[in-house]
Amino acid sequence: MRIDVWSDVICPFCWIGKRHLEAALESFRVEHPDTEVEVAWRAYELDPSAPRVTGDEPGETSVEMLARKYGMSRAEAEAGQKQMAARFRELGLEFDWRSARVSSTFDAHRLAALAAEHGRADEVDEGLRRAHFSEGQVISDPAVLRRIGVDAGLPSDSVDRVLAGDDFSDQVRRDVETARGLGVRGVPFFVFDGRLAVSGAQPVEVFVQALEQALESGAEATSDAG
Repeated sequence: MRIDVWSDVICPFCWIGKRHLEAALESFRVEHPDTEVEVAWRAYELDPSAPRVTGDEPGETSVEMLARKYGMSRAEAEAGQKQMAARFRELGLEFDWRSARVSSTFDAHRLAALAAEHGRADEVDEGLRRAHFSEGQVISDPAVLRRIGVDAGLPSDSVDRVLAGDDFSDQVRRDVETARGLGVRGVPFFVFDGRLAVSGAQPVEVFVQALEQALESGAEATSDAG
């Protein structure tokens, strides 16, 4: 079974949804140990117009972005971030919302595509999310991206080549265009075996049900084809 996941590494609900999916997969694999499940991460940009900034630049904080984008007061934005941080803690994650800064994620997605080629997709994905949410790092900064890639086990020369050029740019754009073609308007967005879509950071039980339904549909399709 294949699960395609459209996600942005700067999206808090995407990290929550990832943890819920992981918990569901753990349960699913106990019940179906012979079923192989592949998770493929697809790029999505919540804000394609977000600037590329470096660690030396102030950048816009997540609170400032929310207040601007949704027309809320700073106090309202801060309250929402505190609630999100509490949800993170329930999953063993840390959200330092006071330090989190908004930036372009395009190059982060290109680095993630390189990681997938080397079998290190999850390591880079986790590194990117930790950098943004927990460490106050700017994930459009080439130095930050290089550290994440190398720490995840990617060849340093490959990381340098990607960050200095435009490798995987077309792949990132295709992922985004595919999402638009599917009618995706927000992430995370999960497609199970090309048959069943689940939108949002749904509870673990919803993902378990989706896995079971996708497995059953796949078996029925195989039977019909035979």
